[in-house]
Amino acid sequence: MERWAGKVAVVTGASAGIGAAIVEALVHHGMIVVGLARRVDILKDMAENLSEEKGRLYPLKADVSDEAQVIHAFQWVKENLKTLHVLVNNAGVLGDIPISEKLDTKVFLRIFDVNVIGLSVCTSEGLKLMQESGVDDGHIFHINSISGQYIHPTLGAGQYPYMASKHSVTVLAEGLRRELVEKKSNIRVTSISPGLVKTEIFDVSHDRRATTIFDNNPALNPQDIADALIYALGTPPHVQIKELTIKPVGEML
Repeated sequence: MERWAGKVAVVTGASAGIGAAIVEALVHHGMIVVGLARRVDILKDMAENLSEEKGRLYPLKADVSDEAQVIHAFQWVKENLKTLHVLVNNAGVLGDIPISEKLDTKVFLRIFDVNVIGLSVCTSEGLKLMQESGVDDGHIFHINSISGQYIHPTLGAGQYPYMASKHSVTVLAEGLRRELVEKKSNIRVTSISPGLVKTEIFDVSHDRRATTIFDNNPALNPQDIADALIYALGTPPHVQIKELTIKPVGEML
């Protein structure tokens, strides 16, 4: 990881869960991290708590489902930090909407606005900044899910739109990798697909399983996902970890 010290990273959904763990890991390894989240006050507290680490955290308020906010955030990075080396598309939401019942289009659109379109806009803006600043050995991460690999037995109805969004992420990650290969670019792309992780995503998404999901199901910790990202990022430049699937021992999904 020594070669990434002093380099610039952007992490979306940085204020909690997996995103917060990734921010802490990158700052610990000496990276200059721009954290994007709607709850910027939490990011400011994180920045203060990480002030003694080798790297630094810059908190920025941004909702990735709002294209104008995303463009403004990456413009800030360009104007203040000049470049970008690592992009972590972590922001994501669940949705509890059975497709066999009357569709709640607001929830449906929110899932795809954040998990698919927001991820794609961030990727486009991040890649543009890399290219404009001459970075050809950067790394783009999509925090995906095992729900993007297959249709697993659900723990209740209403999860298929979320699965559909994560299948889209799988295609977008592989499509980006192939396009970069065609362009003779050395920018790497990694999709990280966790199983169940102990985060607040079920609560903030108003998922009906929020109070019971962790009762009888083994789960990963956010730090486990951050460790996986550090592993993939720290491999030699000629090595590309295309897909990392991480499941807790005993998980039946």
